[in-house]
Amino acid sequence: MKLELYQIDAFTDTIFHGNPACVVPLKNWLPDEILLKIARENAVAETAFFIDNGHSIHLRWFTPEIEMDLCGHATLATAHCLASILNYGNDRIIFETKSGELTVDVKDGFYEMDFPSRMPERATLPDSIVQSLNIQPKEIFKSRDYVLVYESEEDIKKIKIERSVFDLINLDPGGVVVTAAGTDCDFVSRYFTPQSSILEDPVTGSAHCSLIPFWSARLGKNKLFARQLSERGGELYCENKNERVIVAGKARTYSTGHLNID
Repeated sequence: MKLELYQIDAFTDTIFHGNPACVVPLKNWLPDEILLKIARENAVAETAFFIDNGHSIHLRWFTPEIEMDLCGHATLATAHCLASILNYGNDRIIFETKSGELTVDVKDGFYEMDFPSRMPERATLPDSIVQSLNIQPKEIFKSRDYVLVYESEEDIKKIKIERSVFDLINLDPGGVVVTAAGTDCDFVSRYFTPQSSILEDPVTGSAHCSLIPFWSARLGKNKLFARQLSERGGELYCENKNERVIVAGKARTYSTGHLNID
């Protein structure tokens, strides 16, 4: 069986930046074990599989290890694939997902994703995470992910993870986001996932479901500009809408081709 395969850099307008995702259109769902094997073979943080149902798109996301409940950059990559490669006829794309109905509006080269808000609450940090960090946070919160708040952007840049200790805990499907107010943006972040083949995710749209309401409340503004400070880097244009958040960004197509699974 031959399938189309697109690799797209999300949350950037520059190749080799942002977060790479693979997008695979399907006519019918393959067994989950095959989808997971394809994701492992692709060896990027997320592979998105979708089926066009006519009125909506059924979308699923797989890491090389598990199926995710929500993935921002692979959703953005799928929207870009539909709009810029497959000539999808609508400027509003409706996705049916494990996180419910998600819409993406295509506007002037941006993809505006409407996601659920996940305001984090104060929490305590497991010892394995505490001991894995070279700098300890000022504050600790949690929703799906642990949200660790730091004093400055410089702290975020200096964070190092002792992986042998970090990997003692399993947070599936969550991770650990470290964040601080930005110097030339509203806030910055980095994202780490224990027991994952890719320790640091380059740009994490789903983590902003928590970061947006948190920083909106702290900074007293609803529209925010964020940067993720991974090696590849990424930019996110954000809006707090109470029960929902808007996470927007650009994308670039890196490659198009096919995969064979026979």
